[in-house]
Amino acid sequence: MKRSVIIIIGLIILVVSVAFYLAYNQKPDVMGADVTTNDGKMAEDFELVSLAGEIVSLEQLDGERVYVKFWASWCSICLAGMDELSTLSAEATDYKVITIVSPGYNGEMKKEDFIKWFEGLGYDNIEVLLDENGTIAKSYGVRAYPTSAYIGSDGVLVKILPGHTDNATINETFEKIY
Repeated sequence: MKRSVIIIIGLIILVVSVAFYLAYNQKPDVMGADVTTNDGKMAEDFELVSLAGEIVSLEQLDGERVYVKFWASWCSICLAGMDELSTLSAEATDYKVITIVSPGYNGEMKKEDFIKWFEGLGYDNIEVLLDENGTIAKSYGVRAYPTSAYIGSDGVLVKILPGHTDNATINETFEKIY
């Protein structure tokens, strides 16, 4: 009798544990289907001003996958990849492409000087957000330029990678991110 009660209690605990695990490790889709979540920590939220004067926040992009490129005007690798970044920005349909520059931080020119310089380059497809004094760059642990951050539709920072990444690799990476 005691043994039967212990077995029943053990089974109940097991069933409840499995139920909690399943409930908290998947997010239901709006249609009721289960959506797999990405591995990693939640991306640091930000609210930055674009060159067009619009406020852009990560919270506004909730539900979208986001590619963030941190770069600097003095970075020769960054500048060499601008045409490719412009193409990516124009052609990416499955994820949002944004770039972040930090005026007044880590050798970057002042905000007004950067805006004037960048507008003269003619890269209309590239969305640039201004992270004055590098607050967001610091929070994402950016130590070199360029640095790529991959954020899933669930807001999880899936990967952060220093160095240049070509468009094919970025697209392949997003094929594995939800």
